[in-house]
Amino acid sequence: MRIRSKPWAKEELNNCYFFEKEPEKYKEAWKERFNNNRPIHLELGCGKGVFISKIAQAHPEINYIAIDIKIDILGVAKRNIENLFEQKRIDNIILVQKNIEQINDIISENDNIERIYINFCNPWPRGKHQKRRLTHTRLLLKYKQFLKDGVDIYFKTDDEDLYNSSFRYFNEADYKIIKYTDDLHSNNIFAENFTTEHEEMYTKEGIKIKAIIARV
Repeated sequence: MRIRSKPWAKEELNNCYFFEKEPEKYKEAWKERFNNNRPIHLELGCGKGVFISKIAQAHPEINYIAIDIKIDILGVAKRNIENLFEQKRIDNIILVQKNIEQINDIISENDNIERIYINFCNPWPRGKHQKRRLTHTRLLLKYKQFLKDGVDIYFKTDDEDLYNSSFRYFNEADYKIIKYTDDLHSNNIFAENFTTEHEEMYTKEGIKIKAIIARV
């Protein structure tokens, strides 16, 4: 996803109490960072924060770590979260800037992550770049280093090739496909579906949303 430079983003995030500047410090200690014992869910590639703000507001009983590599887009996410929460204190979201390739530097099995969300990640259509896909076998194996048996990945995409290829990736990484659909809005496989800005845009364009739930 390309986004224009946001010169204000870094300073705003550095002064934001729900942005963690040193996430490596909290490997094995994310519950201490949240200062409570709630379950923790991850969103990998949180983008503008539309999804995470909606789901976190609806589920204050769950903590969410929202990760993206781009500081500019995390600045937009911060503002979107604040706008949705209005004047309420945001105590169940932490934003993190990190390359998902380095996820094991900040998350451990002892952090007891109970779910991962991957929403409309870059499909990397060129063959030599496909290993960068967030559902690629190589990255799924990285996630398994900290995920315990029974943890689910909730995956959504508009991209047909990424959707079809992800079945192979999950199989190669020894995840079990629990549910899937090539038309989420006609066959909602989620108990709740919190839309992203991409999902709303693609739906208006008549593009069907594909989804998979896969389990370790």
